[in-house]
Amino acid sequence: MTRKTNGIDRRKLIMAGGTVAGAAAIASVTHNAQATAQQPLAANTANSGRFAGKVVLITGATSGIGETTARMFAKEGAIVHFCGRREALGNKIAQEINAQGGRASYQKADVRNEQDVKSFVDTCVQKYGRIDIAFNNAGIESKPFTIAEQSLNDWMNVMTTNATGTFLSMKYELPVMLKQGGGAIVNNASVSGHVGFATIAPYSASKHAIMSLTKVAALEYADKNIRVNSISPGAVDTPMLRRALAAWKTDFDTVSKDYPIERIVQSDEIAKTVLWLSSADPTCVVGTDIDVTGGYLAK
Repeated sequence: MTRKTNGIDRRKLIMAGGTVAGAAAIASVTHNAQATAQQPLAANTANSGRFAGKVVLITGATSGIGETTARMFAKEGAIVHFCGRREALGNKIAQEINAQGGRASYQKADVRNEQDVKSFVDTCVQKYGRIDIAFNNAGIESKPFTIAEQSLNDWMNVMTTNATGTFLSMKYELPVMLKQGGGAIVNNASVSGHVGFATIAPYSASKHAIMSLTKVAALEYADKNIRVNSISPGAVDTPMLRRALAAWKTDFDTVSKDYPIERIVQSDEIAKTVLWLSSADPTCVVGTDIDVTGGYLAK
């Protein structure tokens, strides 16, 4: 039976690669996650590490999973070109990565806009000559309403950001990878692409779409040395999660009880999975969605 807290169905709170969120009760967890994401890089990072010399493209990296993944790729030697809509945050993150010995550049771009996406990809190729790895991470949550209550504007905003944004990203990344002879793409899906959650139809539908796009792209390009996979987070300690938890008037401890690991996943744990999928190790992992929920989908 589904647990409830204050009359709210707690299955709604699990949804989203991080769609739910609290504040004071989670300050220490947030601090630890930020400390992990921003620890200083080793000297001469750009010349060493598992991804030395690789060019990585990341959408939506001005906070949360995207930011942590950008920092981790840079720490392991990659050149990172990332986008997001919040210019001040993007410039700050790029400056910090570069100051710590990594290589990163930020470009303001909105994945809902085709020209922005094309410019983002083109600029990366112009600056660095190639795209070895792409992490299509940009996404937003939906407002909690039943389908009859959902507005078309909210539906379109979530679907365009999450699903169309992923489609557009791959549309322009794949030709670059084809031309250079290969690459790896990881798309950020969600537990909501596997399990139905009431009141978040736009978000769930968008994540189902991302999983389908991943499988189709994998089938179309596997024989071209391009591996396309996705990940499905559950509740992850991110600003998106904290916004949602505050809206639901609940906290990390309550939501954690729905996960076999009995805690909220940290963004660096998700980033490590993205790096593994992007590395030279999983050579036969193609068109697969990786469960990074902490066991929720195993129940």
